Amino acid sequence: MNFTGSRKIILIALLSMMGVVSAGLGISLGFALAITRNTINTENFGVYQPAMPSQLLDINGNLITELFGDEKRDVVSITELPKSLMKALITREDSAFFHHNGFNIVGFSRALYNNVFGSYTSGGSTLTQQVAGHLYADRRDKSVTRKIRELWWAWQLERQLSKYEILEIYLNKMDLGHGVSGVEAGSQYFFQHPASENTIAENVMLVIQYALPGLYSPIRQPERAKVQQRNILNQVVKNGYVTQEEADNSFILFWDNWDWSRDNIATAFFDREDQAPWFSEYVRGELDNMLYGTQDMLRDGYTVHTTLNLDYQKDADEIIERNLQNWNRIYKSRRGTRMDYVDEEFVPIFDMLSLAFNIDSIRVAGSQDIKNAENLYEEQIVPTLDIVSQMFGLDGVKSVVDFSYDKIDSQLDKSSIETALITLDNETGYILAMIGGSKFERGNQLNRALQGSLQPGSTFKPVFYSYAISSGLFTTASRIFDGPTVFTSPDGQPYTPLNYRGEWMGNVLLRTALANSMNVPSIKIMEGIGFDAAIERASRLYGMTDPVQISETFPRVFPLALGVIAIAPVHTARAYATFANQGRAVEPIAIRYVLDRDGNVISNPEKELREKQKEMGDERQILSPQAAYIMTNLMETTVKSGTLRWRSHEVGGYDGMPMAGKTGTTQNWEDAWAAGFSPYYTTVIWAGFDKKGVSLGTELTGSTATGVAWAQYMKAIHQGLPLKDFYKPETGIVEVEVDADTGLLPSEYSEDTITEVFIAGTEPKVVETYHENRAYRNTFYSDKMLTTISYESYDAGLDLTIDDPFANNDYVLEGLDIDLDFLNDTGSDTEEDSENSLLD
Repeated sequence: MNFTGSRKIILIALLSMMGVVSAGLGISLGFALAITRNTINTENFGVYQPAMPSQLLDINGNLITELFGDEKRDVVSITELPKSLMKALITREDSAFFHHNGFNIVGFSRALYNNVFGSYTSGGSTLTQQVAGHLYADRRDKSVTRKIRELWWAWQLERQLSKYEILEIYLNKMDLGHGVSGVEAGSQYFFQHPASENTIAENVMLVIQYALPGLYSPIRQPERAKVQQRNILNQVVKNGYVTQEEADNSFILFWDNWDWSRDNIATAFFDREDQAPWFSEYVRGELDNMLYGTQDMLRDGYTVHTTLNLDYQKDADEIIERNLQNWNRIYKSRRGTRMDYVDEEFVPIFDMLSLAFNIDSIRVAGSQDIKNAENLYEEQIVPTLDIVSQMFGLDGVKSVVDFSYDKIDSQLDKSSIETALITLDNETGYILAMIGGSKFERGNQLNRALQGSLQPGSTFKPVFYSYAISSGLFTTASRIFDGPTVFTSPDGQPYTPLNYRGEWMGNVLLRTALANSMNVPSIKIMEGIGFDAAIERASRLYGMTDPVQISETFPRVFPLALGVIAIAPVHTARAYATFANQGRAVEPIAIRYVLDRDGNVISNPEKELREKQKEMGDERQILSPQAAYIMTNLMETTVKSGTLRWRSHEVGGYDGMPMAGKTGTTQNWEDAWAAGFSPYYTTVIWAGFDKKGVSLGTELTGSTATGVAWAQYMKAIHQGLPLKDFYKPETGIVEVEVDADTGLLPSEYSEDTITEVFIAGTEPKVVETYHENRAYRNTFYSDKMLTTISYESYDAGLDLTIDDPFANNDYVLEGLDIDLDFLNDTGSDTEEDSENSLLD
C-alpha cells in the first residue's frame, strides 16, 4: 500500500510516537525490574507470613482472648474451605484465573492506560497481581512503575507457587473491612461460624468485601450489599457453579437470618471475646516488656501460655457480679432511707428555722422536685446549719450536720462500689483468677487487684503476728489485756484505739484476739516486737525491696498495727500464700511461656523464676515451716469461730477442705476485705470506693460483704479437688493442754482447758495460780469486787495505772492478779449478736 501526502506524514508521526512510547516503556520496565531485583529477596519469594493475632491460653489450653492491632486474621488451609467460596471469588475478581500466567494483557493494558492518563484506577489486576501487590508493593503508589513491578512479581509467583497456593494466600491475606482480614476471621465476624460452614450466599457476601471494604458491608451498607450480592450470585449461576434455585434459596435464607441490630461502627477489635479482660490487659503489659526489637505481639502470632484457670475465673466473675449487685442495692437503699428521714423529719425544721432567723437558703418546703430538695440539703443546708448550730448551741441541729456524714452522700448517686479479686496457687504463685474492678470498660481499666492503693485494715494483722510467733516473744496462748489503753507513738502523740462498738473483752489469749480482730491486743503485740521487726516482716511478705517504697508504705506509728497503710490485694495474697507454702516466699506469675507461630519457645518466664528461686536458697524462707503452720492454725480459728464463722456456715462448709483466713474493715467502713487460703489456693477480695472518704456503711463489712463472696468462691473452686490437710512439720511443733483463761499450764483449780500448738521450746512451763487465788479470795470478798491484790503477788507495789508489763514474754496480769472477768460480759444474748459485736 502506498501512502502519499498527509497520510504519509500522519503514519510517520504515529510510528514515531509509538517508538517513543515503546522506548519509554522499555526503559521504565527495565528500571522497575532492576529496582525490584534489588529490593526483593528472590530466594524467599512467595513465602508468606501474614499478620496474625497472638493467642492467650489458660492453664488448660483454653482460649482466653486474642491480641491484635488494626486487623484480625485467622489463617486457614484452602483444603478446609468450601469450593463455592473459590468459585464465587473467581467469578467476582478473575474469571480467567486458571488460564493465565499471572496477568491478563487486556486488563493490564486498561489499568496501565488509566494510570498514565489519571482515569478510573480500579480493575484490570488478576488475583495473582493483587496478591503480589499486597505482599511487595506500596498500595498508596498508583504509578506505572508500581504496575510494572506488580506484573513481574505476579509472574514470579506463578512460577514458584501453584494456583491453589496463590488462592490460599489471597483468601487469608486480603482486607474485608471492620478490622478483619482473611475469610476465616471474616466469616467468624460477619456470620459467627467458621468459613467451612458458609453457604453460597455467605461466600458471595465475603467475596464482595474484597473490592472496596466497607462499601458493600452488610453491617454498614446492608441495602447496597444486598444488591451487589444478588448480582454476583446471578453471575455464579450463569457460570454454572450453582443452580438458580440454590442461589435463590441461599439468598433468602441469608437475609431472613441477618442480625439487623448490629452496631454499624463496630470492629472486630471491640467485638472480640475476652473471657478475662483484667488478666489479659495485665498479660499484654507483661508481653510488651518481655518482647524486644521487631517482635510484635499484635501481628506475629504468638501463643502465650498463661497461668489463668478459666473455670475459676468464671466462678469469680459470676460470684462477684452477684454480690456486687447486692452490695450496691444495700448501699443505695441506706442512702434512700436517710433521705426519706430528712424529707419527713427535718424539712419542717428547716422551714421553721428559715422563718425564725430569716435564712432563705435553708427553705426547701417549696421545692417540688425531691431530688433538688435533697441536693439543696446536701450542698447548701448542711453548711448553713453547721454555722447556726455553732452560733446558737443547737445540739439537735448539729446532729443533722453529723448525720450528713460530712456531705459524703452528695456523691452517692454518682458512685458505685468497686471491687477486686485475685487467686494464687500457694506453691507455684500462678495467678489463677483476677478481677480488677466492677466492670472492664474504656473508662474503668485501673486494675485494683494489682495497682490499688488500699487500706488493708485487719488483714494486715497476721502479717506482723507472724513475727511475734516466729520470734518466740508471743505464743498462741499469750494472755493480753483488751481494754481502754493510751499508747504513745515515737513522735510523742497519744493514741487511743477502740474496738468495734466500743466493747472490750478483758484478758484474752492471742488466738482469740486475732480471730476476733481486737485492736488493743494487736497494738500491744506490735509494741512488743517493735516497729523495725514488724516492718521488716511485712515488706518481705509483701515482696517489697525498694527502701523508699518500704519507708513510704509503713509509717512508724501505732495505727500501723491496724492496717492504716496503702497496698494492693496482690500484696496480701502473696503474704497469705507464704503461710500456706511452709513459709517460703511466693512470687505471683501470669505467663508460663511464649511460643512463636512455628512452635518455638521465645520466652520462658516460669523457667527463669524457678531458677531465680533456686538461687535464692534459704533467703526465700521468710519464716520457718513451724511458724507458718502456727499462723495457719491461728487463722483457721477465724473461719471456724471468728469473723468468717457465719460465712462458712452459710455455704454449708467446704466439704471437709480446711480453710484459714482473716477479714478486715477499715475506719469509717470505707474498705471491706476477706482474705484466706486452703492447702491449694489463696484468695483475696476487696470492696470499696476509688474516692477516699466514702463509707460503705455499717451493713457492709469484711464479714458481711466480702466475707460472703469469699466463702462462696472458695467453696466453688474447691469442688472436686482431693481433700488435703495443711502442711504440718514432723518436728518442732508441740501440742500442750493449757488453762483456757491464762494460757499457762492448768492447775487443779482450772475451770476449762484447751489444747494449744507451740513452736517447740516456747510452750508454757509455769502452772497457773489465777483460779486458785480467786477461789481463796472469794471466801472473803464478793464475786464482783473490782480489784484484789493477791497475797502472793510479787508486784504489789506496782503502779496500777500503767500498761500491762511484760512477763515471760507475754502481756499478762498474773503478777497483779486483778479480777477483770466483768469485762468479758459483752451483753450479747445470741450467737449472731456476739458475732456482730466483734470487729472484723
